[in-house]
Amino acid sequence: MTQEVSEISPQALRSALLGDEELALIDVREQGAYSDAHLLFATCVPLSRLELLIFDLVPRQDVPVVVTSGNTADGLTRRAAERLLALGYRNLATLTGGSEGWAAAGFELFSGVNVPSKAFGEFIEHRFDTPRLTAAEVRAMMDGNRNMVIVDSRPFDEYHRMNIPTATDMPGAELVYRIYDLAPDPETFVVVNCAGRTRSIIGAQSLINAGIPNPVAALKDGTMGWHLAGFELERGATREAPAPGAAGREKAKSWAAGVGARFGVESVPFDEVTRWQEDPDRTTFLLDVRSPAEYAAGHLPGFRNAPGGQLVQATDEFVGVRNARLVLADDIGVRATMTASWLIQMGWQNVRVLEGGVNAGPQTTGPWEPRLPESLPEATLPPQGLAERMQVSPAGLTIIDLDLSTRYERAHIPGAIWCVRARLEEALAQITDSELIVLTSADGRLARAALSDARAQGTCEVAALVGGTDRWLAEYRPSSTGLEHTVGPTDDVWYKPYDHRGDQERFMQDYLSWEVALVEQIERDGTTRFR
Repeated sequence: MTQEVSEISPQALRSALLGDEELALIDVREQGAYSDAHLLFATCVPLSRLELLIFDLVPRQDVPVVVTSGNTADGLTRRAAERLLALGYRNLATLTGGSEGWAAAGFELFSGVNVPSKAFGEFIEHRFDTPRLTAAEVRAMMDGNRNMVIVDSRPFDEYHRMNIPTATDMPGAELVYRIYDLAPDPETFVVVNCAGRTRSIIGAQSLINAGIPNPVAALKDGTMGWHLAGFELERGATREAPAPGAAGREKAKSWAAGVGARFGVESVPFDEVTRWQEDPDRTTFLLDVRSPAEYAAGHLPGFRNAPGGQLVQATDEFVGVRNARLVLADDIGVRATMTASWLIQMGWQNVRVLEGGVNAGPQTTGPWEPRLPESLPEATLPPQGLAERMQVSPAGLTIIDLDLSTRYERAHIPGAIWCVRARLEEALAQITDSELIVLTSADGRLARAALSDARAQGTCEVAALVGGTDRWLAEYRPSSTGLEHTVGPTDDVWYKPYDHRGDQERFMQDYLSWEVALVEQIERDGTTRFR
């Protein structure tokens, strides 16, 4: 590996981050460890899931890729670089000293996840002085029967978990597209909320930038601020904003056109996008910003679903190459234009809206399927086979669940051990009396990716569960809950403030303070290009 992977100093990496050339910076620690302290523009691609994520995040295999982790002594960067070489990536470097080396050079480290997007939200509030209301002020408006609507700018699953009473779900990119049908009266006050701050700020400012006639404000601190103020949250709500009617569509198109002109949003014809995809020297990301249901019903081949404002809220989960081209598509251009306007302000210089949108070419159906290595082994043990083995001959059987610890905690196959894939070798070393080891994960893909790792140790027969734990549960087979059999720390996930098991209020207050402080921190860092 030393002959094929170079090393880059913190100073040289910072210069590259400030440049205009394409660059992928990936941190290969588990998300929980990554969230403690990382470089601002480092994309979290855990070694455990590298094969499942890297082709979508870094599609061009000769783009410069810098690999980092906590420090070079942890071995993760070396293992990740070896795996990337095996996957065909040819232009690799490791960061000298990892994030610790970056800090030692006097540069800034950030905690949390999706930090560039969250920092951008705070920047926008400062830049535009986005109107905001406290929970108490909104509660008083509700109690006073004010002519108002509350729109929740998060994806439906987050909204469904807990929301402000009476709120309707309308994810960020949908706001300008759907707001007219929900609030056609220009006197109706529109309050936008999210869980914390970013999406409510961006959502409210989207409506203001679009020039809707209604008064608009963001709910300060979102559902967390509502809870901290002592007000009850609603749970299990299913109110979703309807698709716009003819009048709503025309209003939305007019509003979005004004935003596009203001922020310099450009379009690109379909045949030009086809040529871009064939360009071996540039990376082009194709992103469909409609809802998951619309995407599944029909989309252009090669376009990945990045729905409901999540492309702005969590850009690093969809795009792993700085200075790449981004092509956005929807049905009538509203959602793509609004999303593009924010990406341009975030500093993305090569963003285009596809002319004709999803109707520009022949469509395919179904959900997005990630690109996987062709060499990924197939799963061989069906759920029925595992169930029979558990019933007839449980001795000598070990089940290892490699999925997120949060999913394992919610539901797993009875008796299954949990560990992260990056520490699978350590877990296997502790298993000395098994005749059969069965690997599983949510949909089975991660278990398949780990098969070669486990078989390389050669201790016993190893199989992967067909369809993973999801299929096991879908067939109404037995399950257990809790973190009952774990190997190693559960550092694979970043916990949202309301996911912590104790003193959630303190975690909420700390999180909100952290978001506000990001403006000063990004100024110290100096590598952003926010407009």
